[in-house]
Amino acid sequence: MVTAEAAGAFRRSALERADQQVAWARADQAFFAAGACHILAWACRDAYPARSIDVSAVRLAGDPQIFHAYASWNGWAFDHSGWNPETQLLAVNADFEGHPLERVGITVDLAEFCAEHHHRMPDQFWRDPLPRARRYVGRFTPPWA
Repeated sequence: MVTAEAAGAFRRSALERADQQVAWARADQAFFAAGACHILAWACRDAYPARSIDVSAVRLAGDPQIFHAYASWNGWAFDHSGWNPETQLLAVNADFEGHPLERVGITVDLAEFCAEHHHRMPDQFWRDPLPRARRYVGRFTPPWA
C-alpha cells in the first residue's frame, strides 16, 4: 500500500491543460491524479466485475464541481495512490485543499459523468487512456487479495 497523496499535488499546468500530448507525457501517477482520474476509477471498477466497486468523487463543500474521482469498495478507495482507506484519501485531499470536502457517489455511466462534470471521454485524450489505466490498476494489490 502506498500512502494516499492529494490529487491537487499533481494538478496540470496551463500547458498540460491546453495540450493533450503534453498531458499524456506525464508520469502515470500524475496523469491519473489530475486529468484522467475518472478513467482510472472506471478501469478499476471494470477490472473486478465480481466485486461491488463503486465510483465516487470529491468536491469542495458547497461547490457543484467535483475535482477528483476514484473507485471505492468496502471502506477502501483506489486512485493514483493505489488502494488506501477511503477516510485517509478524503483527509489528505481536504488537508491539501484547506477546505472541507463532500463525497459524492457517482451513479451514472462514464459518458453521462463526463458530460455532467466536464471531463474528457477516452476518445478525447491524445491516445486511448484505457489500456494505460488497466495496466496501472494491475500494479496494485487489492485489499481483498
